[in-house]
Amino acid sequence: MSRVILPVDRLETLWPRRLSGKRVGALLHGASVDGSLRPTLAHLEKMSADGLIRFSALFGPQHGFETTTQDNMVEWTGYRHPRLGIPVHSLYGEHREPTPEMLEGLEVIFIDLVDVGARYYTFIWTMLLCLKAAQRHGLTVVVADRPNPLNGVTVEGDPQRPDHLSFVGLHPLQVRHGKTIGELARLFQQELFPDIDLEVLPMEGWERGHYFDETGLPWLMPSPNMPTVETALVYPGMCLLEGTNLSEGRGTTRPFEFFGAPWINGYNLASELNTLALPGALFREVAFEPGFQKYAGQVCHGCQLHVTDRDQLLPYRSGLEILQLIRNLYPDQFAWKQPPYEYEYEKLPIEILCGRPLEEIFSAIG
Repeated sequence: MSRVILPVDRLETLWPRRLSGKRVGALLHGASVDGSLRPTLAHLEKMSADGLIRFSALFGPQHGFETTTQDNMVEWTGYRHPRLGIPVHSLYGEHREPTPEMLEGLEVIFIDLVDVGARYYTFIWTMLLCLKAAQRHGLTVVVADRPNPLNGVTVEGDPQRPDHLSFVGLHPLQVRHGKTIGELARLFQQELFPDIDLEVLPMEGWERGHYFDETGLPWLMPSPNMPTVETALVYPGMCLLEGTNLSEGRGTTRPFEFFGAPWINGYNLASELNTLALPGALFREVAFEPGFQKYAGQVCHGCQLHVTDRDQLLPYRSGLEILQLIRNLYPDQFAWKQPPYEYEYEKLPIEILCGRPLEEIFSAIG
């Protein structure tokens, strides 16, 4: 297996010469590393020391510049980088779009973020807001492309209705979108920001059918509850449980694979789910005790979703089927989570996750 070569592996070579000497702010997080685990930050430091750029500021998305905050709507505050002495601006706190004060003196925003291929994952929307601010203020944006870990072929889930846009989907996009972060930047340019000065630095060796474990690249957690590639594979469907009173496994070592509640009979649920014969999926009875979030310190009973064939798996449809079944089995205990969720204070969380009113959500599965 040959390794995909990331643009950050050869950032000094790929950096557009027309941007030499420009003042650069970088949007990064804890998974921003090259194929040899060298931090993107180290590449930028060297480029600054060599005079190729003037490295002036850092930005971080949800979960923090160092990827430490655990949950949705857990904000973090900017600070000054203790070693570099430059500001680290939070784009998941008081502001989610860079302010004029954050951009003061900058000429370029460089973005290197690991996405997981699902619309709800907010890093791509932080990128969109950076593109928006850059167009307004006349800055150039440089995006380092990275593989879509779920492959670039399979798509699933309809785009949101225009009246159901939110920070888990600021622009209509399929749930499992099948695009790289660089392709999304180009899409946003074409559909929203035609005047943006955008450069997308290319990968080498990535094929659209590749899953992440076929790239030869190391997996680093892009967020605290995305520990493995397997987590990312089920996330487009199992994230829907965030919109309910079911535990989606946060606070365990298998988030989004474990799911349940104290009032569920795991044996019966596994049997009923396996009767559905969902493609590429097998369900096994489990018990777990979340260390935090829903049902912290309580024993939950439920299932683990095991992927038996990732090429057949339909994670979004599977997530809807799981919810529909549990609603039918436990009508008195099951409940939809109430707002707020990701800065939406009126619509139900499940509605902004699915991008449509509740009465339309399950129509796709009958």
